[in-house]
Amino acid sequence: MKKTLIKFIPFLIMASFLTTGCTQTGTTPPKLIAQHGTSSGDRSVLLAEVPVYMGNVADVSRKAKVIAIEVGKGAAAKTVLVKFDDKTKGIENAVPGHASIINYEMRGGEPWATVVKPKLAKLPAGVTEIKTAELKTMMDKGEKFTLVDSRPAKRFAASNLPGAINIPSDEFEKQANKLPENKDELLVFYCGGPT
Repeated sequence: MKKTLIKFIPFLIMASFLTTGCTQTGTTPPKLIAQHGTSSGDRSVLLAEVPVYMGNVADVSRKAKVIAIEVGKGAAAKTVLVKFDDKTKGIENAVPGHASIINYEMRGGEPWATVVKPKLAKLPAGVTEIKTAELKTMMDKGEKFTLVDSRPAKRFAASNLPGAINIPSDEFEKQANKLPENKDELLVFYCGGPT
């Protein structure tokens, strides 16, 4: 009887894991994210639990296949290493110095990136995005607008779009006098990237 009972111990352990699950400690709890529907026009919002890291990418090692991302703020800030593989979608969005959103799954107690997306800045009310092709068309047509390069002065000096003026984002209040007096004139700002 004792031998028969010992044979069932592994089965009982597995059954307990299946019914209660395995708890992982030290992981970021899943967050609810909203996803829009299919390209066929379905705009219903689906909610799914997806573990996510959001922050600035500190470094990416293509050889080791690891992304270092800075998450949290202030004293709670830390750098997290997230592995990736050939199945990871959007790895080109993991750019050092840029903000990213990394959806991940836990494998062997370590986070593995499933999807990497750029974390784009939200535009204030009344501000719209102009795509590069649209800006080029406006420039080719000679439309009236003020083009502002908001990158640091050294980057502006190295290269800029024709006709742009430089007002670095951290000096905007000091240099706002460079903007046109006509408050109805279209202003187009650009910087070093979408984040």
